[in-house]
Amino acid sequence: MSAQPKNLGELRRSQWAEDRIAGRGVRQELRENLLLKMEKGETLFPGVYGYDDTVIPQIVNALLSRHHFILLGLRGQAKSRILRGLATFLDPQVPVIAGCEINDNPYRPLCRACRERVASEGDATPIAWLGREHRYVEKLATPDVTIADMIGDVDPIKAARGGRTLSDELTIHYGLLPRANRGIFAINELPDLAGKIQVGLFNIMQEGDVQIKGYPVRMALDVLLVFTANPEDYTARGKIITPLKDRIGSEIRTHYPATLAEGMSITVQEAWTRRDGKRRVEVPEYIREIVEEIAFQAREDKRIDRRSGVSQRLPISTLENVLSSAEQRTVCAHDTAVVSRVADIYAAIPAMTGKFELEYEGEMRGAENIARELIRAAVGKTFSKYFANANFQPVVQWFELGGELKVAAGASSSELLAQLKKIQGLLEHLDALGVRAKDDAALQASAAEFILEGLWAHKRINRSEERGFYAEGRKTPEPRDPREPSGGRMPRRQFN
Repeated sequence: MSAQPKNLGELRRSQWAEDRIAGRGVRQELRENLLLKMEKGETLFPGVYGYDDTVIPQIVNALLSRHHFILLGLRGQAKSRILRGLATFLDPQVPVIAGCEINDNPYRPLCRACRERVASEGDATPIAWLGREHRYVEKLATPDVTIADMIGDVDPIKAARGGRTLSDELTIHYGLLPRANRGIFAINELPDLAGKIQVGLFNIMQEGDVQIKGYPVRMALDVLLVFTANPEDYTARGKIITPLKDRIGSEIRTHYPATLAEGMSITVQEAWTRRDGKRRVEVPEYIREIVEEIAFQAREDKRIDRRSGVSQRLPISTLENVLSSAEQRTVCAHDTAVVSRVADIYAAIPAMTGKFELEYEGEMRGAENIARELIRAAVGKTFSKYFANANFQPVVQWFELGGELKVAAGASSSELLAQLKKIQGLLEHLDALGVRAKDDAALQASAAEFILEGLWAHKRINRSEERGFYAEGRKTPEPRDPREPSGGRMPRRQFN
């Protein structure tokens, strides 16, 4: 492979000749590279699940159309991940004039300093190479962002050192948008930008000019502008000025996972479950399903604000906390394996309550109580999936005849399993969960506890903090008075 050109003359004689890059803007570059990836059958957005038939085709259309676009969606819908993934569609490296603040194209420099440099040095003008990772610039919009942050401002120190007037273009200290020239500029939570900043954005993205301290500056920037916003902020509240909306080529709606399997794929990818330790660590599949189902239940619960949404971070944080709870119990009980139980999901409630906003009815109930009810509903639905046609009457009868089971918080797996074995017919159902009699006590205890929680969720047995699992039991009928007629009532005494 030949060495990269180091000056403008070498660049002209290389594969990066003027006819290749002079008129090829960044949006055309993205379009060409995207088409190549599609022809090769490559995955366009690795690590993004559930969007193959909905969001990703719309993003592809926007890029092929060379549109600026915005992703509209609630929190935790992979909007930022998608925008950062756009950088993979850029060339690995592009030539820029060495030392230029705004990554000027060597054949078409924008800033005055680079124009003067090319005019004076000609083919000897030094060239640098900019990697794709440096061509993506991201900014979180906040109300205190200024036009100087986004576009630039006059730098009086530059003016003083160079003996220039403040109106001279060479005194400008460039903001984030010019520094993203020949790349991608992403703004998260666009509605939080002040109106005057939005005006500066659409002016420079459409007309290529802007005023800095009252002086007109023309910068025909080569940049793809992408944004994210909450749909509620973007539409109903009117926080976006109409001219800016009009200049955004495509509005693309994101969404939460449509199926449990999609949600679990995201959670498994993002959650930290590979713990460092000497013990075997395992999260049973049904525990993972319950954790994911909690998020699905929360998104449908009327006591939770749907406009705010329930982020995918809820099951991610919960699963990590579930595993940590199992670790804590295992270490204290000196068990040999870390296996999560349903009890660990309740211990992970602190990882849930901050992930949803409550409506008035939910506030009255309390976030922790809502979380407990969501867990019970999720356990019930998961239980039905595994045991739709199972007969648990012997287990229920054991409790109805006076049996009770209270699990100590620090009980080891072998201690818990010894108590669970006393419940008639319980361990016979572990096969449905893929657990065998030869498996270790931790797996068997976890599966059996899940069955009891499922029976409680379906109101077949009761559970309380004081008594553990129990049932009210059948009341033994009192012996009948032999003088009482079979109808059950004493005859009325007759009086003369």
